[in-house]
Amino acid sequence: MPRKRKLLAQLSALQTTTGIPQICAVEQLNTTPGADPSPKSSKYFVIEKQKSTQLQEDFFNQPCVSLAKSFLGQILVRKLPDGRELWGRIVETEAYLGGEDEASHSKGGKQTQRNAAMFMKPGTLYVYQIYGIYFCMNVSSQGEGAAVLLRSLEPLQGLDAMRELRGTSRKAPTRLLKDWQLCNGPSKLCQAFGIDKAFDQRDLTQDAAIWMVPGQDLPGEQDVVATTRIGIGNRGEWAQKPLRFYLRGNRFVSVVDKKMEREMAA
Repeated sequence: MPRKRKLLAQLSALQTTTGIPQICAVEQLNTTPGADPSPKSSKYFVIEKQKSTQLQEDFFNQPCVSLAKSFLGQILVRKLPDGRELWGRIVETEAYLGGEDEASHSKGGKQTQRNAAMFMKPGTLYVYQIYGIYFCMNVSSQGEGAAVLLRSLEPLQGLDAMRELRGTSRKAPTRLLKDWQLCNGPSKLCQAFGIDKAFDQRDLTQDAAIWMVPGQDLPGEQDVVATTRIGIGNRGEWAQKPLRFYLRGNRFVSVVDKKMEREMAA
């Protein structure tokens, strides 16, 4: 072992003269001759570190109303095929409670090919089409057939890409969309993030193209407005239930309930 003895001798000399710690020499001893001495990061640990920042199944596994509120302030991340990432803060949601809820796609507990994702494990995406053109995105929660509709986002990163995607989805050319117009509605949100039927039944805790990460500034109860849902006027008492939640004072919300906000202020 002449090479090792030589390095140990060098180490002894360095310690005597300069006080350099042993770790430098030990790293040399463990390096294959002729190999690149620079440290390597394990791909395994890089992946594990990335996943550790994502919201996991225990977050999604809660009752529908609780999940709809808990989403507010969390971050939705979408990775495009070209590698760009789009980030948006969730600012508005609606809860759909399943069988008893007359406004839910799973009312009466009926499971179909279309709504199958609503009966899958919490954190599963349910994406459906409206008017034969637009898409809406929901996330399953606890409870048979229960899911939360994501209504509006506050764009944080990738706004230029969002404008491109919104532009390609719109028929007639119009003026440049302002930031608050990019994701202020469920179908606009899907356009801006490139979400279509291909995302139906995907798992937010496992998918490589879409996931959620914790928000940094989560709201308190006093910051959340609970009001009626949008577009379900013919659903009897269910049209009046306060199952839509949004961040008070946030300009990225699709529809503001001024009456409810005045009552909260009073």
